[in-house]
Amino acid sequence: MASVKSSMRSRTIVPPSRAPPQANARSTYDAYRDEQDRTSGKRDVDPRSLVDPYKGQSVGEKGMRMICEELMDFQKIHQDEMRKIVYQNYTMFIRTSKEISELEEEITAMNSMLQSQAALIRTLAESGASLPIGTPGESLEKDYYKHDVEPTEAVKRAELLPDTLDVLLAERKVEDALALLDEGEGLVADFFNGIGAEDLSEGVIRQLEKALAERKAGLAAYLAEAVQQPTVRGLELRSAISALDRLGDGSRAHTLLLHSHEERLKHNMNALRQSGASYGGVYTTAISQLVFSAIAQASRDSVAVFGEVPSYASELVLWASDVTEMCASVIKRNVLLSSAAAGGLRAAVECVQIALGHCALLEERGLTLCPTLSKLIRPSVEQALKANLTSIIDSVGSLASAENWTLDIQRGTRGSGSNLRLSTSGHRFLYLVQDFLEDLPPLVSIQLGGAALDGIAGVFEQYMDMLVKALPGQEGEEEGKRKVRIAASEEQQLSLLGNATALADEITAVAASKILPGGLQVLAGELKAPRGSAASARSPELKDLRRQLQIHVEKLKFYLCNGIIIGLCYDEYGSKLNATTYFQIDSEQPNWEDDPLPTILFQSVFDKLFSIQQIAGDVLCGRDRVTQLLLIRLTETFVKDLSTNPELWELLKEEPGNLGPLGLKQFILDMEFLSLVAKNMGFLSRTVFQAITQEEERMKEAYAVGGADLDSALPDPGWLQMSVYNNFNNLVDQWKGNSGYVPRDASDTQSMSSMRSE
Repeated sequence: MASVKSSMRSRTIVPPSRAPPQANARSTYDAYRDEQDRTSGKRDVDPRSLVDPYKGQSVGEKGMRMICEELMDFQKIHQDEMRKIVYQNYTMFIRTSKEISELEEEITAMNSMLQSQAALIRTLAESGASLPIGTPGESLEKDYYKHDVEPTEAVKRAELLPDTLDVLLAERKVEDALALLDEGEGLVADFFNGIGAEDLSEGVIRQLEKALAERKAGLAAYLAEAVQQPTVRGLELRSAISALDRLGDGSRAHTLLLHSHEERLKHNMNALRQSGASYGGVYTTAISQLVFSAIAQASRDSVAVFGEVPSYASELVLWASDVTEMCASVIKRNVLLSSAAAGGLRAAVECVQIALGHCALLEERGLTLCPTLSKLIRPSVEQALKANLTSIIDSVGSLASAENWTLDIQRGTRGSGSNLRLSTSGHRFLYLVQDFLEDLPPLVSIQLGGAALDGIAGVFEQYMDMLVKALPGQEGEEEGKRKVRIAASEEQQLSLLGNATALADEITAVAASKILPGGLQVLAGELKAPRGSAASARSPELKDLRRQLQIHVEKLKFYLCNGIIIGLCYDEYGSKLNATTYFQIDSEQPNWEDDPLPTILFQSVFDKLFSIQQIAGDVLCGRDRVTQLLLIRLTETFVKDLSTNPELWELLKEEPGNLGPLGLKQFILDMEFLSLVAKNMGFLSRTVFQAITQEEERMKEAYAVGGADLDSALPDPGWLQMSVYNNFNNLVDQWKGNSGYVPRDASDTQSMSSMRSE
């Protein structure tokens, strides 16, 4: 302090009036320009030098535009040079700023000393002390009192407020600093509102306003830096964010709040990874708990500090979605990808359930993030699903290559399928599908139930393709494909159908038990419900699965029936069903009506149908409906082949006169015999009956085209019925000893409306 006082005494105070402002400004500017010239190595171009050449000339619009462009170019050059100078002299600017700060401290100290001296002089004046008249100090004292005016309390408060703020900020007393800032802003507002304006000058208010802005910015910077520290959390974090919001920077405060939670979350996730936690369900649980707990805490802090502000709520939702995406990425990378590659669907589904379970807890806070999480991790689960389905068909295919196609009951299998009679590959296929369907409920919860059922239908189709390739005549294999053992006998071929139908029913039942409460009973009721009803709408996926499986079963049945009928109707010489058979009867068998018999082909059809019915009774034991539908399809296939046979109908069309009355009666007898066989064996469908009737009418038209009298050629109904019935009984008698079959009475007609092809 003594040094400061001595320096003050040695300095000569120059009155402001003696320093011409313009001269000072000019000298300062010239000094600055000289310094700039020395730094840059060149002087700026004087703008007047650009204008002087145009003096006294008439400058048009184009000329003025050129001048303006040149001035703009020089301005840009000047700005670039100034920027370079600032970068080059950055250290000098910092040092100068420090010197200015020290100088401000000295000025403050000098101000305090002057106030002390002024107070001392006033004290002496009030006590009556005075200097002798005529002394040199008399004029100085009078001049001092002339200019020294006692400041008011408002002025003192305005002048001391910035210094007090500096002390509070240095001591990190945020709440007190905020209160003092509010007080200072109140003084400024009162002045401009005309309240207390007589106590403060505009200069003092402007200085106070500037000081408050500087301190306010400094406090905001300190708070922003503080909330980004990983150790700041809980009440301390909320207080800092609230203080930043009170400073008028709420948007930045909310962003910093979310950023703070995210940084802490990343730190915790990194610590978990470095701890060597094993990947899988435990790791997914830990990650999910960290992520969704952080989102929940951020939501609580946001509401606690800012309330239910829509803009902040929207930012929170977007931030939560980004964090959820980060969580999904971590789970996919560390858990799901490995599970998907290995076909570990159950492990993948377990992890998904864990993550969605934690995510669902946020719905109480209005954050519905489960759809977002499900959408992000669904591709990995789909990959695991596909790998699992591929492993099913690979495992079954290896068994099908050595399959003997014998149905048996395999004990120890899971579920209701333990009592099913299936082949070895069928049992294996059902076991793997049942195991896959155990994970169906969680797949449904993430909207993958439909994809899972479609996958089941897909592998079922592939297994049906294997069964088709096991049929004689369908064994052609593409290069590189696994070969399937051929089902040579009828028993083996019916075993293929038994596999297909039993698996289709059982898979549908298991899927229903996993999706619907009540299992197959509920499914059966829903499948019978009217279209559009509430019950029917509950299981559209199951009905679609049932439809797809049935389509694949019908595909196998189509190839099976086609193979049987082709074997009956064709040989190495061509079709056994031709017009010549009926042309020759009138000339070769004139007494045919005395002992009429069905043609050899129709007798073979009877033998085949009867044989298949007997074999199916053993192979498809307990599945009478399957046998019935197979025989219906066989009969339909035969009639369809008959109706499209060109060797029969084309020749009749070309030579209609060759068909005699006995040939016409033979054809009608054959068709009625086929109808009686189907009716008495229990598989006459409406489709078969209509097709037989249509073919009879077609043959009658072909006979009439030749010019013969149709009415006289038609057989007597009584004779026809008796002939058909006697032939049927004679053929059945040949099977009685072995099968114990009891034929139905010919008069026992079934309700054809109750039989339909399925």
